[in-house]
Amino acid sequence: MKLIESYQKQFSEFLKTYNVSREPESLYKPIEYILQLGGKRLRPVLTLMTTACFDGDVNRAMNAALAVEVFHNFSLIHDDIMDAAPLRRGKETVHEKWDLNTGILSGDAMLIKAYQLFENYPPATFRELAKLFSKTALEVCEGQQYDIDFETRTKVSINEYLKMIEYKTAVLVGAAMKMGAIVANASTEDQDRCYEFGKNLGIAFQLQDDYLDAFGNPETFGKQVGGDILENKKTYLYLKAIENGTPEICNQLSKLFQDSAENQDNKVSKTLELYVKTESNLATKKAISFYTKAAFDVLENINMSSSNKQVLKVFGTELMTRDV
Repeated sequence: MKLIESYQKQFSEFLKTYNVSREPESLYKPIEYILQLGGKRLRPVLTLMTTACFDGDVNRAMNAALAVEVFHNFSLIHDDIMDAAPLRRGKETVHEKWDLNTGILSGDAMLIKAYQLFENYPPATFRELAKLFSKTALEVCEGQQYDIDFETRTKVSINEYLKMIEYKTAVLVGAAMKMGAIVANASTEDQDRCYEFGKNLGIAFQLQDDYLDAFGNPETFGKQVGGDILENKKTYLYLKAIENGTPEICNQLSKLFQDSAENQDNKVSKTLELYVKTESNLATKKAISFYTKAAFDVLENINMSSSNKQVLKVFGTELMTRDV
C-alpha cells in the first residue's frame, strides 16, 4: 500500500496546482469544493501506476489522471442530484450546499474541463485520449440510466445487472489504465489489455462494494451497512437470492423490497438472513473471485516486466480483500 500512497501523494500535490478560480465564482467554487473533498483517488492512481509500469514518465500522465478524476467527480455531482443525496464523503453535496441548478451547471463545466486537460498532449496522443474518453463518458451515462431504469422494474436479470455495473463503474477504471498506457506509448495491444484488466477489476470492485454494503463491518466500511437494502437496490446479492431461492423466499424478498412500512432494522436483518439462506452471499464472493482472476489472466499477457506485473497484481489483490 506504500506505493499506492506515494502515487496518491504525488497526485494530490498536482491537484493543488489545478486552478479553476475564475468568474462567475458561483460556477467554479462548487468545482473546487468537490475536488477538495478527498477520497481514495484510485482511478487517477491507476493511470499513474500504469504509465510507470510501462517505464513511462509519471509526470506526463498527470493531466490524463486529473481528467479522470475531474470526470469522476462530475458524475458524482449529478449522481447525488439524481439520488437526492444530502452527503458526499461526510460533507454536504454540491446541490445541497448551493442549489440544484448550480449543481447541474457546475457538473457540466467539469465535463468540459476534463476534456481541456487533454489539450496538454501532442496531437496524436490528444486524439487517442479524447476518443477513449468520449466512449467512456457515454457508457457511464448509459450505465447510470440502466441503474435508474432498474429501480422501477420488477425483474432484472443478472446479465443486465453486470452490464449496468460494467458501464457505470468498470469502464472508467479500464479507461484510467488505458490512458496511462497511451501516455507511456505502449503498443495498441497492450493498451487494450490494460483496459480489459481494469474493466474486470472494476466489476469485481463493484461486486465487492455490494457485498460490503450488506455484510461489511460498519466501523470500517464508512457507510451505513444495509444501505442498498433500504434503498431497494437490486444488487447481485438480491438477484442471486431470487435465482437460488424457493418461491416462498422469492415472495418474502419481493415483499421486503416493496414494503415501505417495514421497520428498517428488521428489513435489513430479514434480507440478510435470506441472502445467507439462499447462499447468495457465497455466490457473490465467487463472482468477485471470478472477475479478479479474469483481470489477472489478462495481466499475464501484458508486455511489461514481471516486477511491474506484480505491482498491479498486489494492487488488485488488496482492492479485493479490503473491508472499506
